[in-house]
This record gives sequence, C-alpha cells and structure tokens, in this order.
Amino acid sequence: MSIITDRDTGRSEGFGFVTMSEEDADKAIAQLNGSQLDGRALTVNEAKPMVKRDFGGGGRNRGGRNRY
Repeated sequence: MSIITDRDTGRSEGFGFVTMSEEDADKAIAQLNGSQLDGRALTVNEAKPMVKRDFGGGGRNRGGRNRY
C-alpha cells in the first residue's frame, strides 16, 4: 500500500494505491466503491497506467521539461 503525499508539505493528497490479485481487486471494488469512511465517500477503482504528457517548450527560460 502507498499513500500519495504532497511533495512540499508531506500531507496526504487523499488517495493511495494497493497492490493485490485481480480477483481480490474486483471484490474490493465491488464492496468498497461508494462506501463511506469517516463521513467521506470512497472511490475505489483499478489504477490506469500514467500517460506521458509532453508540455513542449524547451526554449530559453521556458522550462520545457516533460512531466508524467
């Protein structure tokens, strides 16, 4: 399990990831998605691979870094 935190503050971003078998994941999604935890609705779904996003640039003083 990993909880995603803000790089600057270290505070939770409000989501995380859990690794489990596909069968267990399907059960967890069916049982937990939409349920409440501490008064907040949970969204439980399968993580999708990140897609590389090219912000272009590369010119002087404009950054031009690729971010994921």
